[in-house]
Amino acid sequence: MVNFIGVVIDGVSYGALLFLLSIGLSITLGMMGFVNLAHTALAMVGGYFVVSFTNYLGWPFSISVLAAVVLATLVGMILERSLFQLVYRRSPLAQVLLTIGVMMIVGASVTYLWGPSLQLIQIPEVLTGRIYLGEEISFSRYRLLLLVISVVLLVVLTLALDKTRFGSMVRAAVDNQRVAAALGIPIQKVFMVCFAVGTALAGLGGALGVEALGLDPAFAIKYLVLALLVVVVGGAGSVSGTFIAAMGLGFFDIATKYYLPDLGSFAMYAIMILILMARPQGLRGLKTGGV
Repeated sequence: MVNFIGVVIDGVSYGALLFLLSIGLSITLGMMGFVNLAHTALAMVGGYFVVSFTNYLGWPFSISVLAAVVLATLVGMILERSLFQLVYRRSPLAQVLLTIGVMMIVGASVTYLWGPSLQLIQIPEVLTGRIYLGEEISFSRYRLLLLVISVVLLVVLTLALDKTRFGSMVRAAVDNQRVAAALGIPIQKVFMVCFAVGTALAGLGGALGVEALGLDPAFAIKYLVLALLVVVVGGAGSVSGTFIAAMGLGFFDIATKYYLPDLGSFAMYAIMILILMARPQGLRGLKTGGV
């Protein structure tokens, strides 16, 4: 029983990481209809910025994370205005080819600037160590922070989409772009804000994920598949669906590796297949309007 509780704690903690890495992709893919496979490359940019600010400049961790999110968002918006918008109305294949190319360029750039070695980060002492529940059950303070941030993002994004005027415009654009435009909703501006939010969340996920996942130039490729897996299972464009999928897949991945290590990550992919057979749109997928 104690071991199972530990597996649940580790699985939920890993799920929080998956949610932070994938929620921005869910927004851009589900609400904009834009296949941005460079999403994890932008997360990687956020990670390298936070490493630079913390390790080399000596900035406080919280300030470094905030600055990394801002700069990653700036990089993303430059790419969006200069490249990505050129393929918004093109086929998904064109979007895939362009964004994969951007991901490769970003990977080569960080290798040139920071080198090929693994980057680690020193987090504040208050976030190190573990919190104990009894003598045998414990969880990492930093992983608890990630879980809290994930829950806060879940609540904030859900309220923003359901209770605000901007959220109403986003939902209208997702449901029917032509009707929304006829009603005077500035579709392109709405989607530009969505992309900025998605990029900021990518930067946040990358910045916060360095301590737990490590960071090297292959980060974008390694975690792109996991981010896509969470989005597909949860349903593109659904914040709550992405959260549920991240937590569920995180738990099943950790549990499988603990109890059935020979299966590796097979459980996550098997669950994905079963869910998509029952619900091709994902757990709580949205119909996208596209850009």
